[in-house]
Amino acid sequence: MMDYMSLDDRSIGMFWVVSYTMTQPACETVMNWLTSAGVTDYLPGPNVAPNERYTVLRETSPLPISLLSGLSIHLLCKLAQQMEESLFSSQVVPSIAMVETYARLMLIAPHSLFRSLFSHLAQRNPTLLSKPGVSLLAVEILNYRLLPLYRYQGKSKSLMYDVTKIISALKGKRGDHRLFRLAENLCMNLILSLRDFFLVKKEGKGPTEFTETLNRITISSLAIIIKTRGIAEADHMLLIQTMLEQILGNSQHTWSERTLRYYPALLREALIGRMDKRSLAIQAWQQVETTVINQCTQLFSPSADPTYFMTYIGHSFPQHRQHLCAGAWILMQGHPENINSANLARVLREFSPEEVTLNIYTMVDVLLHHIHVELQHGHSLQDLLLKACANLAFFMWTHELLPMDILLLALTDRDDDPYALHIVISLLDKQELQQRVKLFCMNRGPPEHWLYSGTFKRVELQKALGNHLSWKERYPTFFDDVAARLLPVIPLIIYRLIENDAMDPADRILDKYSSFLAYHPLRFTFVRDILAYFYAHLPGKLIVRILSVLDLSKIPFSESFPHHISSSNPAICPLPPPDYFAALLFGIVNNVIPPLNTNSKEISSTSLRSQHKSPPTSQSRLPNTSDGQKSFYQIQDPGTYTQLVLDTAVIEILSLPVSPSQIVSSLVQIVVHIQPTLIQSSNGLHSSPSNAILPNSPSGGSTDSMSAGRSTPSTSGVNTTNFVSRSGCTSQQLSCLLIQACGLLLAQLPLDFHSQLYMEASRLIKDSWWLTDGKRSKGELDSAVGYALLDPTWAAQDNTSTAIGNIVALLHSFFSNLPQEWLEGTHVIIKHLRPITSVAMLRIAFRIMGPLLLRLAGAHSLFNKTLQLLLNTMVDVFGRNSQPSIPVEASEIADLIDFLHHVVHYEGQGGPVQSNSKPRPEVLALCGRAAENLRPDIQHLLSHLKPDMSSSIYAATYPKMVQNSA
Repeated sequence: MMDYMSLDDRSIGMFWVVSYTMTQPACETVMNWLTSAGVTDYLPGPNVAPNERYTVLRETSPLPISLLSGLSIHLLCKLAQQMEESLFSSQVVPSIAMVETYARLMLIAPHSLFRSLFSHLAQRNPTLLSKPGVSLLAVEILNYRLLPLYRYQGKSKSLMYDVTKIISALKGKRGDHRLFRLAENLCMNLILSLRDFFLVKKEGKGPTEFTETLNRITISSLAIIIKTRGIAEADHMLLIQTMLEQILGNSQHTWSERTLRYYPALLREALIGRMDKRSLAIQAWQQVETTVINQCTQLFSPSADPTYFMTYIGHSFPQHRQHLCAGAWILMQGHPENINSANLARVLREFSPEEVTLNIYTMVDVLLHHIHVELQHGHSLQDLLLKACANLAFFMWTHELLPMDILLLALTDRDDDPYALHIVISLLDKQELQQRVKLFCMNRGPPEHWLYSGTFKRVELQKALGNHLSWKERYPTFFDDVAARLLPVIPLIIYRLIENDAMDPADRILDKYSSFLAYHPLRFTFVRDILAYFYAHLPGKLIVRILSVLDLSKIPFSESFPHHISSSNPAICPLPPPDYFAALLFGIVNNVIPPLNTNSKEISSTSLRSQHKSPPTSQSRLPNTSDGQKSFYQIQDPGTYTQLVLDTAVIEILSLPVSPSQIVSSLVQIVVHIQPTLIQSSNGLHSSPSNAILPNSPSGGSTDSMSAGRSTPSTSGVNTTNFVSRSGCTSQQLSCLLIQACGLLLAQLPLDFHSQLYMEASRLIKDSWWLTDGKRSKGELDSAVGYALLDPTWAAQDNTSTAIGNIVALLHSFFSNLPQEWLEGTHVIIKHLRPITSVAMLRIAFRIMGPLLLRLAGAHSLFNKTLQLLLNTMVDVFGRNSQPSIPVEASEIADLIDFLHHVVHYEGQGGPVQSNSKPRPEVLALCGRAAENLRPDIQHLLSHLKPDMSSSIYAATYPKMVQNSA
């Protein structure tokens, strides 16, 4: 028997060779190792009948990832198949080592081995998932081992739909709590892991099948996605209202004003008018209170009649059962020992999971109402809160009668009550809960489970799941634990505390549970999103505490970043130097932006916004090749080193204690002066101006550069020594890459930064010397526009740059990486530039917004607004009442007219123009209305873009279209 734990590097290498040449023997050797310890009987409880015992594989050490990472794909596939047979089809319960090894196989070869587990098992045997333990094991593997893998593969939504089917089938089934709560927890994690818009139903029709808890979490997740990442597609923006109706139709919840003030406007407008039904819930309680208290007295008194239990289960009404926990809570009076906990546990076990959830939400409303009533009777608030916490502790961990995660979420969601969050904080401060979490961390092993080489310890079923979930269960646990169910809950509590300005409690809870949050599979995403969601609202101390959730040694932060966020007085914290921001951009160039030597097919298949695959990298441009080539299992969150570098830069920017305007100004200044800065630092890598192939261009690099032969000093303050040589690019190439990097970075930041970018860009454009110098002739201005916008390489040939050309390039990079929703704000830059009084400025406006129109071909409303904006700029210059300083003939803008003809056909076609393409009727109407305000000679050029059959070839050819527009 080969001992895999004692293999040296040479032996591992030899086994790798064997995996390529002798696959079957190698596979048998591995399986023999995992089963070498033999089997034993598993006794899930003290009173277990012999026929309910399970035969379980004894524990060994899982195969180390250092060995698995070099095995042939053929062997990995064969091992995965063999392990699935042992995990899901064998009569013997697998060891944790085998389950862990299986998970490691999936993480090592995510592209070759990935399979949707539920679909895969159903294909093997349609009845497999109905076998005892199979669904439990599958959901445990997914929830505690493979969650990041599904997000990496873009399969989180399809998995969410599969899990929803399990939840829907079980939520009304009496007594089946374990699988339901585990699946619900997995669904929570899946919903919170999504980074783009999602439908709550795969078909997109009908009411949601989510539970009340999942409905609430879905709204929270949508708020985070929309606010921190935007809605990416135009189609999604049309579906959001339908999705909200599906969720809200099945949810009774109302969101507090403090929560809604942080929600994006789209959600806030949909939620703010909802009726608060708590008063109705309290009225319903008051109507049944006498009956429920009477029932609870008979059920839970020390001398309760045993036969009444079955009578209650079989004959009680639903409106009475949903208030059972509320009645028990009232009877306790702060003394849980007053009631028969065994009978309460029996009743709750016989309820369906949906009834238990409803009991929790009802009890929370009743206890908060009870506190207010008792306060009016003169009772001490402190005593009331202590009694409430004692009662809830009885439910959660003293007798483990109710799921902790659902109860804490129910309290947190009542943050508009002044005492709900006080109770949540007190419960999280309880030593009993903290000890439970510490015990979980001790039993679970290190957070990076794939690196653990020891033997996993199986926790007893009752100790892992508590009394309520382990009641009639016999199948052992692998990774599941009631404490682990809190992993998605703690971050949501932190969000709610910050919304309610409870910064110190949020800081304290993060401190106490930081070691626990290390087990959160997506903690890096949590940090990135919470900093973006609450940008400009977090104190510096809390930002540092949030960052401490991360394993800082494994995040590629800038070397000087800790210094910039550790100022003792954030109010006077200086802006980081330009070198700091330049280093961030160079990091993105080296690790995120595809290299210039990538062919067009590779570039088209590798989107900068892709979350799934790392773009190809050039060895000469990677300062740390080992980092750039990290395997997925090493960076499961966010999934690729490319995304890690980009999101790390975002986290750094969001953590800086300086204003967005200062940050944007620093980045834009680097872009504006990038060519002269790089050229000065290239140490002769760039050819001299006298050797330029193209004619010299008019200089626009800075306000003091007035001739092509005059050198342009670097005013950005960036020390770029050796940057060009290290990059493997020429200075012109590197400047293009840096502009792309800056646009990409700014597009990831919150909307606060976007408005500042539009203001800064418009200011620099309007202040450009060749637009403000009244002595410049029309020919010189047109020449400058040509160099700056139409072919900026000419300006680079003689070692000069144009500020406007760089800014326009920056805006194009920025626009191309924005989600569809955030493109609504792009009009601001043109509004800052207006009124437009020259053809030169008109061309700039068209150059900024023109490419955007093609992207908006599928978003008709935004396309119309953008087209209307450009037509209005034409009216500024060529309107009936306009008086430009220099008379301009209509023929001077024939190219802009041609562009308008092309773009309206492109939008009408929904893509590249075809021979039968035609504008949409509302676009013709829009152009016609704008043309009425133009000079007659310009109107003539736009005559075919009118809904007038006598002058428009399009209107004459498509008369029905004109009728529709009318």
